[in-house]
Amino acid sequence: MTLKYLLEKEFKQTWRNKIVMGMIIIFPLVVILVMPWAATLDVKNIQVSVVDSDYSSLSREFTEHIRNSTYFSLASATRNYNEGINEVELGNADMVLEIPAGFETNLTNAGTTSIQVSINTVNSIKGVMGQSYINMLASEFSREKALLIDANRNSIRPQVDVIIKNMYNPTLDYKHTMVPGLIMITLIILCGFLPALNIVIEKEQGTIEQLNVTPIGKVTFILAKLIPFWIIGFITVTFGFLFAWLIYGLVPPGGYAILYLFIGLFIFTMTGFGLLISNSSSTMQQSTFVMFFFVIIFVMLCGLLTPVDSMPDWAKFIAGITPTKYMVNVLRCVYLKGSGLSDLISDLIALTIMMIFYNVWAVLSYRKSK
Repeated sequence: MTLKYLLEKEFKQTWRNKIVMGMIIIFPLVVILVMPWAATLDVKNIQVSVVDSDYSSLSREFTEHIRNSTYFSLASATRNYNEGINEVELGNADMVLEIPAGFETNLTNAGTTSIQVSINTVNSIKGVMGQSYINMLASEFSREKALLIDANRNSIRPQVDVIIKNMYNPTLDYKHTMVPGLIMITLIILCGFLPALNIVIEKEQGTIEQLNVTPIGKVTFILAKLIPFWIIGFITVTFGFLFAWLIYGLVPPGGYAILYLFIGLFIFTMTGFGLLISNSSSTMQQSTFVMFFFVIIFVMLCGLLTPVDSMPDWAKFIAGITPTKYMVNVLRCVYLKGSGLSDLISDLIALTIMMIFYNVWAVLSYRKSK
């Protein structure tokens, strides 16, 4: 009966907060609508400055091959390498492609030739992707011309064709990889930050003193604080699933039931963690900064932007004790691979342990003065 009245109080406070009510719908919409287009590793419109020292038909064809690519834009055609480097230094080009003299002769007679590419790697991601793209285009061009040369000579050159099959995300659409992870981001903000501010607000307003002198048990008090945010979390993630389907056509082959199971564990974990911080904080400013510190760690080490396997051992260890790592893996596996519960047992165990740990700690850390 006591829990009922406490929940009624919490829900009334929540419904009166227009900002929170708006965030339940608007926040997942904005995150899913905007972030996949902004937070992407798909690099396009790489500006290339071409230095053609061969002046042959094949060198001109290769330049056009690059110009017609969806990845590159021809920034300039310069007369020498130094002019190309100057374009990079001025910010007009991202790379210099130098086609040496004898390009056509070597490709026609020897079947092989070389080009020099100087890449601006101040933006390392753009540099690495640009290198990968230029290698791919050069391989395609040389293979096409080698076949043409062999046909004119009426000879057959041994060739190995590599057939690549992209699994789970065949179109290599980065948005399909980002959207499941961004659903988790909305849960961190709403089910982590808001609980972290909840008890602190009552401390600053002085209402916590009124609750402390009542015979309300610690477990009942913490449950009354957690349950509203559990409901908010499930409503928010439902809107996230809806927007992912309406905007990007994403439907998890693994089914929504398994997603709600893991999301329930994740919500319980984050709300418990948020209340733990709120119990240990004296002001909203302190609680906000502490939670922001952990959110940065959770996001950077969860594998959303950088694969966990690529991190150093110490970062892998920290990632292994963060709930976000397991939630990102679950969302991507269910959305892209159609994984079932049997494929995600390790994630289920990890999230269950963290959920119990943080919520028990939240109850024990609440100090009720008499």
